[in-house]
Amino acid sequence: MADKKTIIVQQIGSPIRRDKVQRATLIGLGLNKMNKQRELIDTPEVRGMINKLPHLVRVVGE
Repeated sequence: MADKKTIIVQQIGSPIRRDKVQRATLIGLGLNKMNKQRELIDTPEVRGMINKLPHLVRVVGE
């Protein structure tokens, strides 16, 4: 898997008072606490999840 491109995603917003769908998307990305970072494989599915939550997550590195 060394040839797979990865991105680092950081949670910058709280899921409090958000829809269940947004909370589930955060959990799907592996994020559940403020400022937590995850390294994920850069796929269209992951990019779509990030684009659904621009107010809650940020791409830190590519």
